[in-house]
Amino acid sequence: MGLLIPDFGLFFWTLVAFLVVLFILKKFAWGPIVKALHERETGIADSIAAAEKVKAEMQQMQAQNETLLMQAREERTQMLKEAKETKDRIINEAKEQAKVEAGRIMDDTRLQIERQKNAAMTEVKNEIGKLAVEVAEKILRKQLAEQGAQEHFVKMLADEIKLN
Repeated sequence: MGLLIPDFGLFFWTLVAFLVVLFILKKFAWGPIVKALHERETGIADSIAAAEKVKAEMQQMQAQNETLLMQAREERTQMLKEAKETKDRIINEAKEQAKVEAGRIMDDTRLQIERQKNAAMTEVKNEIGKLAVEVAEKILRKQLAEQGAQEHFVKMLADEIKLN
């Protein structure tokens, strides 16, 4: 029965130790923890507010884009109407000149598209090359981190040079 009921002295000193630890934690730990939680809460609230603002701006931009698209469609319709009226008034020679000009514009556009495509492909290839060099460098650094691996690599290169 003595194991189930602790002595008064043990109980008293355990209680004193607990109260001392509780006081120390309250004085030094809970304040910074509560402050950090409050700062985190404020940061999250600010992030949510910023996200809402961005969302509103995106909706406004989308509405502006739709307005611009409608204007562009109206302009296109007006331009098509004017083009049709103009077409009716133009003689065959003017039609042929328009066809030749349209062909030239299409060829120029195709050339520009091809140039831009080639430039983009070159840029992508350069980026891939850079990434490959970086990966190879990291792999070699990792593999040659030990002195023994470095010596083995140097011997292997020397053997390859002798074979060539």
